[in-house]
Amino acid sequence: MPRPILCTIHPGALRHNLERARRGAAPASVWAVVKANAYGHGIERVFDAFRAADGFALLDLAEAERVRALGWRGPILLLEGVFDARDLELCSRLGLWHTVHCDEQIDWLAAHKTQAPHRVFLKMNSGMNRLGFAPVRMRAAWTRLTALPQVDEVSLMMHFSDADGPRGIDAAMAAFDEATADLPGERCIANSAALLRHAARTRADWVRPGIVLYGSAPDFPENDAAHWQLQPGMTLATRLIGVQSLQPGDTVGYGSGFVAEQPMRIGIAAVGYADGYPRHAPTGTPVLVEGVRTRVVGRVSMDMVTVDLTPVPDAGFGSEVVLWGRSALHGTLLPIDEVARASGTVGYELMCAVAPRVPVMVDALE
Repeated sequence: MPRPILCTIHPGALRHNLERARRGAAPASVWAVVKANAYGHGIERVFDAFRAADGFALLDLAEAERVRALGWRGPILLLEGVFDARDLELCSRLGLWHTVHCDEQIDWLAAHKTQAPHRVFLKMNSGMNRLGFAPVRMRAAWTRLTALPQVDEVSLMMHFSDADGPRGIDAAMAAFDEATADLPGERCIANSAALLRHAARTRADWVRPGIVLYGSAPDFPENDAAHWQLQPGMTLATRLIGVQSLQPGDTVGYGSGFVAEQPMRIGIAAVGYADGYPRHAPTGTPVLVEGVRTRVVGRVSMDMVTVDLTPVPDAGFGSEVVLWGRSALHGTLLPIDEVARASGTVGYELMCAVAPRVPVMVDALE
């Protein structure tokens, strides 16, 4: 039989999270952000759950082709725009909307021969200092774009650096409002954190929820997924393939990183860093065994982790182990954000890191 590890995608939870985002954004239109292969969930696996969105936002032209191949005829937005002048040909063919964040992209548009003018989203650098025009250059960029026959409509967008934290959105919003004052065009401002925490000020014409669609809280640990009424879109689960009994002084794993202080039982679960579970997850990282919360002990190996069975005395060979998500047998939840925080990272990374060797199933009952 195959190794017992399995990643399960929950379309019911994804639909719920999209509806949660839509309620918070109303009356704005909603992009379903499916970049990075739908945050590791798989575009084809989430497509039906996200059909109720007003558009799909992503980065990669190949992913845009996949969305069109699934039958989507609505808007698709390239969040980083095109990476080469030749990409504009595919934008024309597939009817893609695309971000413009630098002079080079305007130059490419000016030289592009097309029968159908493009819808573009002009991006302002609101202080994150990644992509976008400085506020003082927004009006000049807008003027140049609107003069091009290759451009049909110009929308305006930005991205918050601190919507999830105490610094907040005031400075970025003020800069955007000043730079775009009196400029026509739809606005796209709110990411997940802004949508949840500052909806009244940031919903505009479009919102672009990303991580919230998949059931992770963008401002964890201040707020968790339950606080925002989000449900986990992914479960990573396996089973115990061995049990060991330890005496005081016995050690566990490479480097003997865990030393038993008393008699205890540990379980060996069929999951490791080659499956995408974080190698740097320390002793104490939460895990569910038979629906009961316990902890990882010792160092994560390539193919195995060891877990403390003290809170689960009846667990043994074949017992269910949930690394994050929802227990199929008991219904217990282990938020991915808690696992990520214990491992010094964020839920985004864990979702995207699930390895190709892990089988993936879409829960057909949802």
